[in-house]
Amino acid sequence: MEASQEHSPARVYEDLFVPALFAQWGPRVCDAAGISLGKKVLDVACGTGALTCVAAERVGTQGKVVGLDINEDMLGVARTKTSLVEWRQGRAEDLPFEDESFDAVVSQFGYMFFENQVSALREMFRVLRSGGRMAIAVCDALDHAPGYAVLAEMLHRLFDLEVAEAFRAPFACGDPDQLLFHCQEAEIPNPKIFREDGIVRFDSITALISTERACVWTLGGLLDDAQFEQLLEAAEESLLPFVTPDGSVQFEMPALVITAGKD
Repeated sequence: MEASQEHSPARVYEDLFVPALFAQWGPRVCDAAGISLGKKVLDVACGTGALTCVAAERVGTQGKVVGLDINEDMLGVARTKTSLVEWRQGRAEDLPFEDESFDAVVSQFGYMFFENQVSALREMFRVLRSGGRMAIAVCDALDHAPGYAVLAEMLHRLFDLEVAEAFRAPFACGDPDQLLFHCQEAEIPNPKIFREDGIVRFDSITALISTERACVWTLGGLLDDAQFEQLLEAAEESLLPFVTPDGSVQFEMPALVITAGKD
């Protein structure tokens, strides 16, 4: 499937980015947070629920899962997936929950876009119960995702720095030392950060480029039709090393995962 400019950003995310990038991370983040039967879980910046739905399966009917996101369109898609989750609109920096409300607090690939990352960390730790665990996944550095690194260089070469920087934005938190500093600022004791390997897979070069063009958080609205065709032509050559025998595009994209427990 290829992205269309007529598709909503939330639908592009669910139909294209979730299977290509994000579906693989739900079980891993749940494992890192120790989510199991009967737990009460909060997923911050839940998007369309890729992680949230996995958490709901883990906790079963004896537990409870809340998915919170600032974007109502994303929540609208999430609500069509399951009624077993309580979907809430809200900001990571001002969570609408009492202290120590959850056994686990998780988030995947939303942290990079928070307005105040330290405040968000502080809030997530505040609503975590004693004995609970937090796990947050962010994109690793761009140079660890070779296909996207090539794409960023193409954007810079073909267009301008502004376009390239917009594409690089989701990778801005791929520095373990920076993340540890954020945890220190948020007064989170004994945080741990580990790197976990992941894979990006799109059906074709055209699918990858058209999906990225439709992404409102990176290239959405920045490229006109002529620029898109120019980028696609360049990508057919530059991304060729990542094309598999079946014509799909595949390359590594690891994540950094922040974990912390509350005594």
